[in-house]
Amino acid sequence: MQSQIDSLQKQLETIAAGNKELEKDLAKFDTLDFVIFTQQDWVRFHENHSDDVVVTWPDGHQTHGLERHIEDMKGMFVYAPDTRIKVHPIRFGNSTGEWTCVTSFMEGTFTKPMPVGDGKFIQPTGKSFKLPMCTIGHWKDGVMFEESLYWDNQTYMSQMGIGK
Repeated sequence: MQSQIDSLQKQLETIAAGNKELEKDLAKFDTLDFVIFTQQDWVRFHENHSDDVVVTWPDGHQTHGLERHIEDMKGMFVYAPDTRIKVHPIRFGNSTGEWTCVTSFMEGTFTKPMPVGDGKFIQPTGKSFKLPMCTIGHWKDGVMFEESLYWDNQTYMSQMGIGK
């Protein structure tokens, strides 16, 4: 009987330690979206991402490395410089703190020309967007080494007035 009690106590200690790690990671996620991303404080991205982070984007393509991820993030602000995330209505993770999931709303206004390659641009429409999204993070040693971003690109483009 004592061995069962000891085993259960060990499990509870593991869960409690994981919950502390999970809360730290979720707090980092709040700072990442509400402060670092929204204020374009790119030099702080390393606080939440590994140097070799793999990011899966909503269209399914993957990027490798923190510098590439930062460049992609910067690109979103070229045509919508007021892009922001202000809330995580749902935020959770697993009991070890290895995985996190947050939902949010990415908001902004299409006010600057959007580069589309070959020196061409889509002219701004002045339309605002408020896009529901979800981010799943895979964490190790206090940073994400995998990040998956989910939103509907058709809705994003339509809200900006350029969807078909």
